[in-house]
Amino acid sequence: MSHPDETARRERDHATPDAALSSDKARRSEVLRTFLTLGLTSFGGPIAHLGYFHDELVRRRGWLSDKAYAELVALCQFLPGPASSQVGFALGMVRGGGVMGGILAWIGFTLPSALALLVLALVAGSLEGPLATGVIHGLELVAVAVVAQAIWGMARKLCPDLRRTCLALLAMLGLALAQSAWTQVAWAQVGVIAMGAVLGSLLCRDDKAASVRQQAQAAGLSLPVSTRLARYCLIAFFVLLIGLPLVASGSLVDIFYRAGALVFGGGHVVLPLLEASTVEAGQIAADTFLTGYGAAQAVPGPLFTFAAWLGAGMAQVGGGSALLGAVIALLSIFLPGILLLIGVAPLWGRLRARAGARAALAGANAAVVGVLGMALYDPLWTTSVLSRTDLVIALAAFIALTRFSLAPWKLVLGMVILGAVRGVI
Repeated sequence: MSHPDETARRERDHATPDAALSSDKARRSEVLRTFLTLGLTSFGGPIAHLGYFHDELVRRRGWLSDKAYAELVALCQFLPGPASSQVGFALGMVRGGGVMGGILAWIGFTLPSALALLVLALVAGSLEGPLATGVIHGLELVAVAVVAQAIWGMARKLCPDLRRTCLALLAMLGLALAQSAWTQVAWAQVGVIAMGAVLGSLLCRDDKAASVRQQAQAAGLSLPVSTRLARYCLIAFFVLLIGLPLVASGSLVDIFYRAGALVFGGGHVVLPLLEASTVEAGQIAADTFLTGYGAAQAVPGPLFTFAAWLGAGMAQVGGGSALLGAVIALLSIFLPGILLLIGVAPLWGRLRARAGARAALAGANAAVVGVLGMALYDPLWTTSVLSRTDLVIALAAFIALTRFSLAPWKLVLGMVILGAVRGVI
């Protein structure tokens, strides 16, 4: 029995030019509508997003096979950047016939949460008084619980043995030493992740290369990306990564592009790198940063849209346009992940079959757990948990997330109400 994708391709090959053009437009319109719906309804973070994608696009619509979807998820988890958004972009390419389909998928999935956070950023600056202070502090405590939950889940998955646990603890130790001796903490975070990859390539090798190669060949993942386009995207990725700090150091483009290019593990992991590049650099206040991160838990879609909040706030501090700042930050943080996805897609089968590459990824992911663990302590814990009551509330929120699987947006709503009550009494 033919797979839906194979049947569609055969029909497209025998279609007239006008019919093929009409089919492309219909498919791209479907991509935009589908991902706009997902962008409005996909609460719960990156792992939940992957579940929504599988249920709607693989199981119900048959855009690609289960094996191909699993291979696509593995590819996006291998790369830096927002994994769920990269998977969505790739699904848009598959259905929409190329990069334009991916762009439409990204717009649909990203726009709702980005607009919501931009509006909240514009409104938050006008809020004053004890009520607003209480609400903001409630959002800060949400951030503590959410990041603690992320660390708990990631540690169980990414540090399942003693070697990777030790790599995570070593990363935390390295950051603790760097924060007391080195002002460029953002680069220290990148350094410990790189060191984790190096140590992982030596310590985390296994003997499954042959089976991995067979699985990669059997999966049959194929993205509509030409070798020439992939080459150009890889060149652009590295040129921007190296060139922006030289010609536009400290700018919105530089800060957010670097964050998107160097963060493994998804939306929560971007927190420490952005905090070091913005709060510690004096470009935005710590309470504004944490308030936005808490608010980002209440909206659907990718957590990387937190960049819209930060970009708007940083632009306002500098006397610029909040809308322009949000757009620049948003595009800059998503661009590197998309460039890498397109650039690596034709090479993925050979890359994943290499035991060294998989071991390096395991080490880098373990180091990411350590980076996030240090971020839980500083800045989240040190600036948000200010009393015994705060400690009890943060612990209760963590238990609600991990033990009772409370949806993050429900937790945000409850904490906002609780914060407001605490602010006025």
